[in-house]
Amino acid sequence: MSKAAVEEFFQRLSDADPEPKGELDYTNPYTLLVAVALSAQATDVGVNKATKKLFQIVETPQDMLDLGEEALIGHIKTIGLYRGKAKNVMAAAKILVEKHNGVVPNDQDALEELPGVGRKTANVVRNIAWGEHTMAVDTHIFRLGNRTGMANGKNVLAVEKGLLKKIPSRFMTHAHHWLILHGRYICKARKPRCGDCIVNDLCNFKDKTPAEA
Repeated sequence: MSKAAVEEFFQRLSDADPEPKGELDYTNPYTLLVAVALSAQATDVGVNKATKKLFQIVETPQDMLDLGEEALIGHIKTIGLYRGKAKNVMAAAKILVEKHNGVVPNDQDALEELPGVGRKTANVVRNIAWGEHTMAVDTHIFRLGNRTGMANGKNVLAVEKGLLKKIPSRFMTHAHHWLILHGRYICKARKPRCGDCIVNDLCNFKDKTPAEA
């Protein structure tokens, strides 16, 4: 996809949704970190249901430590892999308290050192919490990067680097959300809604589908 096409691609997404928002509920950078970590292999809707009461009593890493692992499990047991996630959340809270004075650091390496926090989660948190120009490549964005021809790559890191290189800086604050939402609701994996897509003519996907009836 050419530089001009990428520019037009994001301009259209921006015009359609100037202030896109993520679909996970949170109250501050810490609860955002927890929510994103819990969302691995789970739906945002499911995570939001599990954290609704949790985030009424937990706002800081120390709150989480005070709550305890078993009580945390009681809140998140409807989420897949909840036991492993609970252990990671508690271990991460301990590190945040001991090494970072209970504050979530705006630092990629420091975030990735936390149990249960990989590159994608760290990128999401830094983008949403602080507006950093990061690109968290999930299954939707990986698909879009390759399908549209904007950033071809055999792995998520290659697609991430390709998108960071291609997307104009002025769109980077919201680019992550635009791509995720577009992949979730329009450029779906099995039945992409190409006929309803506002960037259809810019996309290099060969097997485009007609508009839904």
